[in-house]
Amino acid sequence: MLPNTQNLPQVVASAHHFQFTMWKLIGFCGALMFTSRWLVQMYYTRRLKRVVMPISFWWLSVFGSTLQLAYFIFGKNDSVGIIANFFPTFVAVYNLSVELKRQRLLRRELREEDL
Repeated sequence: MLPNTQNLPQVVASAHHFQFTMWKLIGFCGALMFTSRWLVQMYYTRRLKRVVMPISFWWLSVFGSTLQLAYFIFGKNDSVGIIANFFPTFVAVYNLSVELKRQRLLRRELREEDL
């Protein structure tokens, strides 16, 4: 059974009228960053032979979700996109702050051991 192709001319016409804007660039960059974090995570997991979430994962999460959130707020004014990206932004910022605090404490402990 062949797929319904009645809407194909509309799809082609809408792609033909695609407008590349600054906000779309921001949204695409955010989507690329947010998606690439999984490649980073997989790389470190394979390298260390255990499941890890490197700090670069959280940086990519923060920047990617923030860019996507900006796109959905200012570029598209899409409430579904705003809601879908607000929570990941919040979680990524929280996890990054926890990790940075842990690293700071670890450095402080190492300096105290050296004294």
